[in-house]
Amino acid sequence: MSLQNQPVADVPQQTERIARAAFPKGNLYLQMSDQLGILYENAPFAELFPRTGQPGIAAWRLALITVWQFAENLTDRQAAEAVRARIDWKYALRLEMEDTGFHYSVLSEFRDRLIAGNQETLLLYEMLARFNDLGLLKTRGKQRTDSTHILAAIRNVNQLELVHETLRYALNELAQQAPAWLKRRVTGEWLELYGERTSNYLLPKKESECQAWGERVGRDGWFLLEKILLKDEYPELGELQAVETLRRVWVQNFSLESDRIRLRKRNNQPPSSLPIASPYDMEARVSSKRFITWTGNKIHMTETCNTESPSFITNVETRPSTETDHAATALIHQHLEQNSRLPAEHFVDAGYMSVDHLVRARDDHGIDLLGRVPQDTSWQARQAGYVVQDFTVDWEQQVVTCPQRRISCSWTPAFARGGYPVVKVRFRGKDCQVCPTLTRCSNNREKRRTLTLMAPQSQFEAQQTARQRQNTPEFKEACRVRAGVEGTISQAAIALRARRSRYRGQAKTHLQHLRTAAAINLLRALAWINRVPRSVTRQSHFALLAAGL
Repeated sequence: MSLQNQPVADVPQQTERIARAAFPKGNLYLQMSDQLGILYENAPFAELFPRTGQPGIAAWRLALITVWQFAENLTDRQAAEAVRARIDWKYALRLEMEDTGFHYSVLSEFRDRLIAGNQETLLLYEMLARFNDLGLLKTRGKQRTDSTHILAAIRNVNQLELVHETLRYALNELAQQAPAWLKRRVTGEWLELYGERTSNYLLPKKESECQAWGERVGRDGWFLLEKILLKDEYPELGELQAVETLRRVWVQNFSLESDRIRLRKRNNQPPSSLPIASPYDMEARVSSKRFITWTGNKIHMTETCNTESPSFITNVETRPSTETDHAATALIHQHLEQNSRLPAEHFVDAGYMSVDHLVRARDDHGIDLLGRVPQDTSWQARQAGYVVQDFTVDWEQQVVTCPQRRISCSWTPAFARGGYPVVKVRFRGKDCQVCPTLTRCSNNREKRRTLTLMAPQSQFEAQQTARQRQNTPEFKEACRVRAGVEGTISQAAIALRARRSRYRGQAKTHLQHLRTAAAINLLRALAWINRVPRSVTRQSHFALLAAGL
């Protein structure tokens, strides 16, 4: 299937006449076509298709349909049917009324092309470029970011269910690839034990019985792996994804103790970023945040928040569930810069903040990163003693002067527990011990003050400035705008059902999130054109009453 680089045609006369008659007061899709014009063209998608061959469906049409699917929460079959049946879709797609559409599998093929060509972001970025041309999107304004959890398209299972289902998955794959080889190596007992999911029967309840049952599954899995790794008859079996999954799950969940295969206990398992949670999604991980435990991924959404223009999602990151928000900050800025969508002010919560991010955002991208950096947690800060801000630091001379005008005696570069550079400063004991304000400064045995300064100088100064700024009323008022991104998270997770992934694997899940973001942007652009006021947080009558008590 080739892609013909032809310009987007006008709406056919018959289609326009029927659509106007059917929707005399307009319609979402008619308005999209009339007011927003051409959102996608074929040229950006040209590299995803062969240059020769039978002409296929125009890429710009597939891109629109892919976004509309998420605006209306349609499956591939339903979306393909809508192309054939709906007048408003035919109008926006510029199709003749007699057009019979296409097979629904074309949509999944289009998604596969986007992922294979590393062009998943085209759907979002091309739409943003069009909004920029229309004057709807402001550059170098304000943006805000937040994250939420995403559930993988798998069942939650315990350790016994995981190892059983992994072995069953491998057996099913081997039964397709080498049925004769497998038949010679398994017994009828295996069919009884691994023929069905564990959800179809009861697992043992007692701990000793669970251990014995798990060890039985472990022995069978090791037996199968040994036969495969011998490579005596079918060496290609060792390259199957199901076999590699079996090997990894067995290493993570079983250990060999005195020639006996034992299930690993929780304190003997790999770090949370490594264990496979399901044989059907190798990238889904179990994670916890506050009171929520989930298996899947994490999504970071960044949107504009300027009062004089619509709030558009400008960047989406789909990351492992075990990765902290802090690890995503630099990546978000990198991708915003690649798409020429960097803000002047970026509002985030404390999870995204660090002094290093603060300095890099300012120096590398010209961004004022607004969020709360960690406060001084020393006892001096809690009890109105002398804190770091009360000392004068001379970075050139490498000396520190205390509030009582005493000079430090040592300046030692070091590394903190987190691995970042610091400077450890010490004062003379003879100066501190006779100081009248010693009780406000030191309570250690040596009765001398020590300081740990963040290094280098740029980091230290940024830390002190940020700590002072975040306690001002102006900062607190400015950062109130960050809370609005939670409404976007809610819209994506609930209204557009992004909470649970439709697909397996992080790449496909990321494409789903990008389509969700594009759908939200489309709906918001039309709402802005129609001058629909932005909704405020809804509260029940009782909640409003209680707030006044």
